[in-house]
Amino acid sequence: MTDLSTPLKPSAMAMDAHLSGLVLRSVVIGLTAFLTVVDLFATQAILPALTRHYGVSPAAMGFAVNASTFGMAVAGLVVGLFSPRINRRTGILISLALLAIPTSLLASAPNLAVFTVLRVAQGLCMASAFALTLAYLGEQCSTIDAGGAFAAYITGNVASNLVGRLFSAALADGLGLAWNFYVFAALNLAGAILVFFTIKRVPPMHTTMPATSPLIAAIAHWRNPSLRAAYGIGFCILFAFIGTFTFVNFVLVRPPLSLGMMDLGLVYFVFLPSVVTTVLAGRVASKLGTRPTIWVALAIAGLGLPLMLRPHLSEVLTGMVLVGVGTFFAQAAATAFVGQVAAANRGIASGTYLACYFGGGLVGTAVLGRLFDTFGWPACVLGVGAALAAAGLLTFALKR
Repeated sequence: MTDLSTPLKPSAMAMDAHLSGLVLRSVVIGLTAFLTVVDLFATQAILPALTRHYGVSPAAMGFAVNASTFGMAVAGLVVGLFSPRINRRTGILISLALLAIPTSLLASAPNLAVFTVLRVAQGLCMASAFALTLAYLGEQCSTIDAGGAFAAYITGNVASNLVGRLFSAALADGLGLAWNFYVFAALNLAGAILVFFTIKRVPPMHTTMPATSPLIAAIAHWRNPSLRAAYGIGFCILFAFIGTFTFVNFVLVRPPLSLGMMDLGLVYFVFLPSVVTTVLAGRVASKLGTRPTIWVALAIAGLGLPLMLRPHLSEVLTGMVLVGVGTFFAQAAATAFVGQVAAANRGIASGTYLACYFGGGLVGTAVLGRLFDTFGWPACVLGVGAALAAAGLLTFALKR
């Protein structure tokens, strides 16, 4: 079986075996990420249909759908604090298996309140698996391989945005909203099966390193200016991403664009370039440095914002491509930076980063949703631009 952390030593094997092992490991890591977070943003593709189904405003439905980020922020922090005492493999397996329960129950959620609670429960399970996998990669991969491993994991995350949205739109359009959630529950279980066969058993961290108070370790990380800045960058990245890809759905289905359900799903081929470019994030960051990499990524995202205010579909789609490429590239670089800079208690550092990252998503949904309902799409885009600018300023503080 393929182990995610299999060490790659060119001096001990032929080059073709080394390359094939690298590719196989990257595929497994990416697929694990895909099946872990495929539920997170897939539901955004059916936001207009859910808004009609529950008879609520775009901001209310957007907040309910993205309530999963609240669960992810809480779980990321809690799992991070207790990460040294959690068996990685067991924790990931249980999280993915439990994730199938709220996912399937969403098919029969009677009102928006229940829907919101179930999305929070999904977030709790997704973030637990996500944080533990990041911690596992940070601990088991060598320093040289870490950048590529994290990039592969974020690439799987990007792919889940594309395929998940396409799949969700197709299912809802062809079989109805309920079957959409049943199929995604099956994907959650498939993720648990994949982890069972690919992640090896490793001893809990407290058996291999001195016991340290999780709270003391978390405070020590917060006192590190570079890590603190990385946490802020993560917050701003998902703030901007959520603002763009939640509320642009309502722009796409309204005149003058007036897209249908299936057309709205096909729009998310805009994530295809991000799947390709994010794989390169680790390599680019190692050559240019983390700060230049993030600055360039944020600039690319910023270039897409004015295009999304245009009345033509081709220009809006180009803007979405640029925002997707830029935000995911920046996220991959920031995630790898946290795993490499945290000399000890990397699980706690990764968990704290994820808590800030997903917290940014929740705040972005609330703030930008209010801007969208009150002032319209241009004000929402302006808020996204402010978040990207803030991330750029925070990048100055990133130092090894």
